[in-house]
Amino acid sequence: MGVKEHKKGAPKSCKIAVVTVSSSRLLKNDDSGNWIKKRSEKEGHRVVFHQVVPDDKRRIVAAVSEALDVSGAQAILVTGGTGISKQDVTIEAISPLFNKELTAFGALFTALGFEKIDSAAIMSRATAGIVKGAVVFCMPGSLKACKLACTQLIFPELGHILKHIVTG
Repeated sequence: MGVKEHKKGAPKSCKIAVVTVSSSRLLKNDDSGNWIKKRSEKEGHRVVFHQVVPDDKRRIVAAVSEALDVSGAQAILVTGGTGISKQDVTIEAISPLFNKELTAFGALFTALGFEKIDSAAIMSRATAGIVKGAVVFCMPGSLKACKLACTQLIFPELGHILKHIVTG
């Protein structure tokens, strides 16, 4: 079966949560999170949760749990806290929650990033995985990185991924 045939029957829309990890942003100046929210809606999805949380493992896990358990999100797009500084703890907070990891997401994101930012892409720790029957994507906090991840990787495959989670 080809990819196009395999994608038939995939959901066209889903419930999305946006979690921004930042100790300096608020919802009103969350450029990346607000862009993700608007783009999600433009793609036909329903944003059921949007929160900014500080770079704190417990607060990040709490936001993801609330998005899943209270808001019923099927996809969570996390932006920020994926760098290599001491305060960047998004990956450490979320990756232990994964039932399955989507290892190709980080590799593909890094490859696309290399085309844009050259060797600095080596510092990317973008990752994705399945948590409680939902897909969670962790990407850098910059607006350009979010646009790249969402337009090139996440939205083109989101329905296909959800189809596998639900039927697989």
